[in-house]
Amino acid sequence: MGLAFVRSGFAAGLLTAVLATTPVFAATPKDTLVQAWQIDDIISLDPAEIFEISTTEIAGNTYERLIGYDLDDVSKMFGVVAESWTVSPDGKTITFKIREGRKFASGNPITAADVEFSLQRAVLLDKSPAFIINQFGITKDNAKTAIKATGEYTVDFTMDRPYAPSFALYALTSSVASVVDKTLVMEHEANGDFGYEWLKTHYAGSGPFTIRDWRANEVAVLERNPNYSGTPAPLARVIYRHIPETATQRILLEKGDVDIARNLGPEQIAAISGNPDIKIQAAPKGTLYYLGLNQKNPNLAKPEVREALKYLVDYGAIADTIMKNQGAVHQAFLPKGFLGAVNDTPYALDVDKAKALLAKAGLADGFTVTMDVRSTQPITGVAEAIQATFAKAGVKVEIIPGDGKQTLTKYRARTHDIYIGVWGPDYQDPHTNAQTFASNPDNKDDASSKTLAWRNAWETPVLGPEVDAAILEQDPAKRAALYEAMQRQVMADGPFVVMFQQTENAALRANVKNFIMGPSFDNNLATAASKD
Repeated sequence: MGLAFVRSGFAAGLLTAVLATTPVFAATPKDTLVQAWQIDDIISLDPAEIFEISTTEIAGNTYERLIGYDLDDVSKMFGVVAESWTVSPDGKTITFKIREGRKFASGNPITAADVEFSLQRAVLLDKSPAFIINQFGITKDNAKTAIKATGEYTVDFTMDRPYAPSFALYALTSSVASVVDKTLVMEHEANGDFGYEWLKTHYAGSGPFTIRDWRANEVAVLERNPNYSGTPAPLARVIYRHIPETATQRILLEKGDVDIARNLGPEQIAAISGNPDIKIQAAPKGTLYYLGLNQKNPNLAKPEVREALKYLVDYGAIADTIMKNQGAVHQAFLPKGFLGAVNDTPYALDVDKAKALLAKAGLADGFTVTMDVRSTQPITGVAEAIQATFAKAGVKVEIIPGDGKQTLTKYRARTHDIYIGVWGPDYQDPHTNAQTFASNPDNKDDASSKTLAWRNAWETPVLGPEVDAAILEQDPAKRAALYEAMQRQVMADGPFVVMFQQTENAALRANVKNFIMGPSFDNNLATAASKD
């Protein structure tokens, strides 16, 4: 898909050169960071709609939010667009003081009106990430009173209950809380859409970089924002090339055609480990690899089947091979390091046990089922390994490959049988995963809250209220205990086979400095990166 970005002649020429497959260049330009990455999951550039891993990383480099957190100690929060904040005595209203003198990339000033517009807009558009704000009792009906600019540089965020303050603040560090340029966006409004059709393919932020271009399944180009109010980015531009083949990523990296390869597997990493021109950078992530079992499928809806499939994954073997250096076995919905995380791993490959459970479900001869698989590694490799071990108990899996957009769209429409995917926390509070894995307040196809439990048509009449109660608990120890109990219930009975917690690896040319890989997928930052 070609987009209506206006590029300078220099930028267009550079982009053409970098994308060319021949001739091979000895090095990328010193002021440009070129990354080989699988970016076929990009659906939209609008922060009110962004909900994919690669797009959220791009948003982290291009948009600013009200607040942020220390990547080395996530318990420490600080203001970004907001200078400070206070909580009302009743615990329901957070008042943000907006920093003065800051600008958007357009040159327009950032004011409370932009913050009000951005948060209200996310609720009113009601795209996938809107639930992050909805969970505070803010809906289409009350958004314009619950989120209100009370002065040129003050904004009130009023919730329906006195939630744990850290929960509300962490939620506002997510990409849906990105501040967009109201004046610029509304110049492109059509039919009351709050500029949505335009912003899907354009940019209206204030971060260190702007989004200069995006071509689906091809390239995304960021350029330094000349009006950024913070320290200017050392690099003039960052280019993400969509390179789905990991072997090709390795070749391009070794030749110097790209500066960073983002998807190398264990074999490629081992092969380049002795190359003095390349270094490996790793960071633990909160991202989880899991299977989603659609409860609309009558076989998968049987509790014995759900349990049996958890005993048909060879977690250890996959971790030692396909996922080597890329993930560790983890089977609970909260990642290690989160408040209340359960780190037990009660499931291992046990074919006999799985067969007994299937027989109890009336499926002694097994059954046939499909699995939607994004055509990327290590996802494809993990899916093939699961296909082989499922077959040992008579569960015949038909793998349906597709790109990220195709598989995600099908998953969100609840038309899958089994979906193998990754899930990264939207913010650093345990509720982010508890809500999506353990709460489904409305199981109708047209429900407004479309959590992972909803995507898999799993009703949660008991767990849902427990999730809601935990966000009001002020005592951290008691709150942790609530999340621990929820995880054990989901591990035992839920439609999720949680398998691994990601360790993200990137292979970099040795001359790349200060590329940051943070704890969340929106914390991979090129904003301080440079090249010798």
